[in-house]
This record gives sequence, C-alpha cells and structure tokens, in this order.
Amino acid sequence: MKLLRRYLFQGAAVVAALTLAACANLGGNRADTPPIVFVHGNGDTAALWLTTLWRFESNGWPRDRLHAIEVPYPLARDDDSKPQPGRTSTAEHMAYLSAEVDKVLAATGAKQVVLMANSRGGNVVRNYIQNGGGAAKVSHAILGGTPNHGVWAIPGFREGNEFSGTGPFLKSLNAPKNAAGDEVTGPVKWMTIRSDNNDKFANPDGLWIGMRGTPTFVTAAGPELKGASNVVIPRIDHRETSYGPAAFVAAYRFITGQMPATSGFIPEQSIMLNGRVTGLGLDSNNPASGGFVNNLPVNAATVEIFETTATGERAGQAVHRRMTAADGQWGPFSAKPGASYEFVISAPGYATLHMYRSAFPRSSNVLHLRAERIADADKDAGSIANFTRPRGYFDADRDTLNFDGITPPPGISKGVGAGLAASKIKASSFQARSISAEFNGQKLVGRAWPAAQGRVTLLELHD
Repeated sequence: MKLLRRYLFQGAAVVAALTLAACANLGGNRADTPPIVFVHGNGDTAALWLTTLWRFESNGWPRDRLHAIEVPYPLARDDDSKPQPGRTSTAEHMAYLSAEVDKVLAATGAKQVVLMANSRGGNVVRNYIQNGGGAAKVSHAILGGTPNHGVWAIPGFREGNEFSGTGPFLKSLNAPKNAAGDEVTGPVKWMTIRSDNNDKFANPDGLWIGMRGTPTFVTAAGPELKGASNVVIPRIDHRETSYGPAAFVAAYRFITGQMPATSGFIPEQSIMLNGRVTGLGLDSNNPASGGFVNNLPVNAATVEIFETTATGERAGQAVHRRMTAADGQWGPFSAKPGASYEFVISAPGYATLHMYRSAFPRSSNVLHLRAERIADADKDAGSIANFTRPRGYFDADRDTLNFDGITPPPGISKGVGAGLAASKIKASSFQARSISAEFNGQKLVGRAWPAAQGRVTLLELHD
C-alpha cells in the first residue's frame, strides 16, 4: 500500500509539473492565447481533431479557445462549377469558414485566429485568406497534407475539380503574390507540413486515385508553398500531417515559438464526453453504396454506453442512454478514468453499430458518432467487424498490426504505402466471441454481433 501511494504521489507530481510547464509556455495570460480554428478535410468530421485538442489542452491551451468546425457537406464537387447533391463548392466552403471564424472572434473577443487545416481544409483556408477577407482575421495558417499543387496536375484531365493542379482554382491560389514569387498571401504567417514520401495524395503515381501506373505530375513536395515555412516529417501519412503528435509539435512551436511540454495527454480525473450522431445521405445514383457522407445530425437515434471487460463483454447494465433530438446530441456522459466502453448507436434506417473504444484520458465535446448502413455486398455475412484508425492510415511496412489474429489485417497490403484507414472482416456464419485488434502496442477488444439482426462491430482507435 505504501508503494502504491508513492507511485500515485509521483504520478500526480509529474502531471502537476507538466501542467505548470505548459502554462509557463503560454505565458499564463489567457487573453494572449490565440483562439485556434481547426478545419477538417474532404469527407471528414471535426471528431478527427479529438487528440489534437487534447494535446493543446495538455499544454495549457484553454479549452474554450480551441474550436473544431464541422462542414455539413464535407465532400468537394466533382466539378466545382456544377451543383452536386450533398457536396460543397469552394465558394460555399469559404462562406462557411468565414462565418465560423466570425463566431469565434465574437465569442472570444480576439482580433485574430490561428487556422489549422488538414487536406481539403487547407484549400478553403487559402481561399478565405486570399479572396474572403481572412487576411486581416488570421495570424497563422497551418496546412497539413494540403494538395496545394494538386492531387494530379494532368493538363486537360478533370480540371474543373478543385484538386486539379492545372485547374483554375489552384492556379489562382498559386499565382505569384510578389516579386519573389511567393504563393502565400501576407501578412499571415504560413506553415505547411508534409510527409517525405508517404502521402497518398502527394504521389507521383495515380494508385490512390484509381490510376495505377499513370503519372500524376505531383511529387511528395506538392503540399509545400513558396513563401511558407515548409516542414517535412519522415514517413508520416496523409492524415498524420495534421492529426499526429509530430504535426502537433510542429504546429505548437510555429504558433508559440517554443516546444510543447508534452506531445501526449495529461489525464483528467473528471471526464465529460459529448458529441452528435451524424449519418449518411442517400445516393440515388448508387443505392447499394449505403449513402454519401455528410455531417448532418440524426434525429431519434439512440446511444447506449456500456463499460466493458478485457474480453469486450459488458460489465453490467448501460451506464448511459439517450435518444437524440434534432441537434443530434447524444450526451453528456461522465466517463470513468481508465474504463473501456462499448457505444451502441441505432437509428431508423440504419444498422445497429457496436463501437468499442479504449479509455478516454480527457473530456471532449467533439466525440461525434456516425450511424452506418450495411452495404448490399455485406448483407449475406454472418457477422461484420471493422477496425479503423480515423486520424491516420495503416501502413503494413511501418506499423505493428493485427486484426482478429490476422497480420497484416485484411485489405492492408505491404509495399503500397499508407492509404487505408480501415480493415473489415466478414464471417460467413455468426459466432458469439471476442474480436481483438492491435496497432503499435494499442489494443482494442470487442464482440461479434449477428449481421442478420442488422448489427455491425467497430473497433476504433483514438490514435
């Protein structure tokens, strides 16, 4: 018991020391701490910033000065000039960001914000600063993995798409701004973060756009911008350029001029979780797909939460249950430090999703849960289990991976780089059992559920 008390005391002392160091880094003046607005990428959600928010908070950043926005229709149009159901144009995207920045400035009383964006989010940041009046409202712009010179730069090929390096949108953004040929708009301070060679959307081969063997005329340096501070981090993937710990360190240092006290999470003893249930829009052109991604709230969805044991089984009755209203909010829920949980999400017209999550170190109000449908191709399965890493991709050449005893997990091949964030196992018949997954020392354990009852298992990493 004395030894246990000593370890607890030492652990508390370490946390206290890190907290004091973090506050010292920020100077201790709340009014001087700039609000940061985080902008997610194409088809993504504010929930991807979950761990980045924890890292900033763990370094003393006030929680009310960290704002992860969520675009209702996050996918880009195939052709930016042509309306497309469930998708946003560059102009609509910019209008949404502009309105969100104004809300943050009004709420905080700050004169400027920091913008930190991933992938497509960087397109809208650049457009807003150059063409939407953002230059006066933004102090720093940090772009992780943004395809600033295109995902492809093939003359005459899909040039109406905002990801075309030879199309009018990116050509306008990349036009020289001064005699030095800078591609960035002043007086904003700019930084880009890219991988040395492992970003699927900064790839000289068209593999990840369905054109294997076709040159894209884009290199790993495509995300760099002349006039910006361009940071290269070895072996990180497309999403890790924004959501990974190394990207956080680079961003923190760029904003503050100092190294963070920690790139990890300082745990909280009181953990409050909340978010929204979002769904899928129906795609009339491809009904078998299960629908297209959006971030609209789902009404009348039920969320139940169960604490789980080491085998993924429920430790008892539900510790939380709520049916969503029109805003899609499923919480708040007071989580137990160190406990693992099963989230059960069900809604009319959707499958029942059994999501297994490891212990939460800190609070969050962007723990958004996406309802899912079972695709037609999977409806003959006995059970369906998915293993996902939303804030990065699986790389069989780099990572230690295991899904239900299979290494590498199904669909994750060696030698093609990091480009997939999910693996799926379909069993021909249902068997009630545990299903485990491992990623670089992190382990998740869940349970199989019968697909015939419209149930799906999801093991989702925080990382």
